[in-house]
Amino acid sequence: MHTTLVSVGTLAQHLTYSQWLIVDCRFDLAQPAAGETAYHAGHIPGAIYAHLDRDLSSPITPTTGRHPLPDPERFAQTLSRWGVGADTQVIAYDADNGMYASRLWWLLRWVGHRAVAVLDGGLKAWTAASLPLATEIPARRPTQFQARPNRELWLDADQVQARVQQPDWRLLDARAPERFLGKVEPLDKVAGHVPGARNHPFSTNLAGDGRFGAPEELRRRYEQSQAGVADDRTIVMCGSGVTACHLLLAMEVAGKPGARLYAGSWSEWIRDPRRGVATTD
Repeated sequence: MHTTLVSVGTLAQHLTYSQWLIVDCRFDLAQPAAGETAYHAGHIPGAIYAHLDRDLSSPITPTTGRHPLPDPERFAQTLSRWGVGADTQVIAYDADNGMYASRLWWLLRWVGHRAVAVLDGGLKAWTAASLPLATEIPARRPTQFQARPNRELWLDADQVQARVQQPDWRLLDARAPERFLGKVEPLDKVAGHVPGARNHPFSTNLAGDGRFGAPEELRRRYEQSQAGVADDRTIVMCGSGVTACHLLLAMEVAGKPGARLYAGSWSEWIRDPRRGVATTD
């Protein structure tokens, strides 16, 4: 069972395995239809497509962030339609860095499915290895997936607000430094970060080739950002709860499980003007 990352070589050896499900998670926040269009133009053979807004999130409401967690029962219906069973090995991929694939990785673990991994390096690594693409959309036999969501894996805004100023808790923000500091904000109406948060850009999880860094290097970086705080008292966030999952995956690769997701993240935090906003470290 693969539970964190899988290489292109390993995936290539399992393309014909009926118990393996490959999911293309390519997406572009600026062009929401672009990922699905790219999927139809060419994808890893046997892959189905997961749309971030339609399949991996719930509709936005006046109090939520940009990508609320999907309703567990509706998500279970999606997984059933995809043919996910208890023994299915799911492999998620996106264009290159794993940002969107990590969202599906976390969601499956949240509803109780551990056999899920992200393709290290994504489609870019697949094509760099001269491996084939396909345009056929596979037919999957439906299942009856039973979702068992674990509420302990994520926190809401009130829970984050109650913990972020406590010295034995740490909130890590996965956004780029310029967004964290409020110098630019291309997506949300308010710039800055949660007071007390520490910046840990998701890009630091990656090596120069777009693959995840070595476990020991990842561990060193997280220990530095956590500054002695335990893994199970570490919270991760980003703009809308998507990129933050990349941090959770990297921590698992580093042998540091137990951190929790602030699911609503910055785009939810700023919905309530009573919550603080910071623009300095």
